[in-house]
Amino acid sequence: MPQPGLGEAHILLARHPDHSSAVTATLTGPKASRNLARTALSHRGFRWIDLRTLVLARIDHDEPHYADQAAQALRGAGAKVQITPSLQEEIDTEWTYGNYPMPYLDRTEIREVSAEAQRIHDDIASGRLTIHMHAHDGWTTVAVGTYRDGKSVYLHGEDYVRQEVTDYDSEAEAVADFQRQHSVAVRPGPAPLTDIERAAADILTAPPSEGPAPELIQDAAPSAGPPESVPVYATDSGDHEALPDDFLTRHGEWEKWRPHDETTIASHESLTLRVEFLHEPLHGDNAWTFAAYESPVGERLWHATATPTTPVEVVAVLLKSLSKEDAWCPGLQAPVDEEGLAEASRALEDVGWPLHVGSRLIEWTAPDIGAGLRFDTSAKQGSVLPAWTVWGGGNADSPRWAVHLSTHAPTTLIQDITFELAHGQRLRHPQHTTATAPLPPIQAAVAHVPPAAPRPAPRR
Repeated sequence: MPQPGLGEAHILLARHPDHSSAVTATLTGPKASRNLARTALSHRGFRWIDLRTLVLARIDHDEPHYADQAAQALRGAGAKVQITPSLQEEIDTEWTYGNYPMPYLDRTEIREVSAEAQRIHDDIASGRLTIHMHAHDGWTTVAVGTYRDGKSVYLHGEDYVRQEVTDYDSEAEAVADFQRQHSVAVRPGPAPLTDIERAAADILTAPPSEGPAPELIQDAAPSAGPPESVPVYATDSGDHEALPDDFLTRHGEWEKWRPHDETTIASHESLTLRVEFLHEPLHGDNAWTFAAYESPVGERLWHATATPTTPVEVVAVLLKSLSKEDAWCPGLQAPVDEEGLAEASRALEDVGWPLHVGSRLIEWTAPDIGAGLRFDTSAKQGSVLPAWTVWGGGNADSPRWAVHLSTHAPTTLIQDITFELAHGQRLRHPQHTTATAPLPPIQAAVAHVPPAAPRPAPRR
């Protein structure tokens, strides 16, 4: 059934110029229609590069198939979707993996295994699945982790053949069993990225080196229009490098420590509050980690993390809040109650962000679905899973950026962040204006591309 407003969106799907199988989606049309199309594509695995460009990059190299599925769904919803001839050829061509470790599977079954491996990969990248430790069992990589919903799993394999082998009733049981099986081979945290994972991550963090063919999408000449004001949560990350030094210069009660070139640590004079900044985080790493302790040698009270793509304004608010003693509250706070939720979200409700209450999750989402605040009522003190998630871009489960906070994070700290979400703006200078006229029809061109004959040899 066509979705109101989506019919004015124009979507061009093309092969990525810098990756053998990735697919780009270029959006034109009115802003509201582009927003709807961007959200629809995000739900199908595409990730934002900028407000008009998305990229689909998978670890199973099956992007053409999933791009075709997305095109069919969007056309069914009323959007105008065009596919370049070269991508259509990839869609119509049959292919197989070389040296596939499960040769007894047919193409449909291989795709099912790959789809499950992709889901696991995405869950790890988004923080839905936290990996506690990994090991090499002599043949491949194995790992143990816990989902936000509390389920713990044993993972076997890498890339497009990774699978969940065993479920556990508790995190403690999972970790104990993993250590028993792998002993001295156990290493903390997730395994280093494979070449396939790194290639996909690189594509998702950089714009294509060239745009779609000029005959398929036409842009107006660049124009230096007046700067426009946009919500902070919709902007790029900005320059994080200047934040630590600026913060330390302004607040003499904090001391700088640089244990190595990759990390800067700021420690409060009370030795109960610590900020760590990772200068060159890898894919899946957090650029910022904040932690408060009961005493210099006491238990950790709460912690927070921020991804490298988090807007600098949001991180600056976190740092500013930490400079106020009442923001980090020595002593353990009581669990979040209804009053605490109301205080934390007041700024969002004041500007009309819709509230959704589920059986486990309580969420406030921006009217343009570009950001949100989530509270997980099932999160427990000491859990590795976050209680609070502040996110922007994409969707709550696969955001462009995110800040995660543990159960006893101070309400005043979350208030400061939500106020920035609700009211923060940044001036952006548009680099060019894109025409919104309908794209030239290319369906006639792609309709006559004949399906290629099946190829027994691998194409990738």
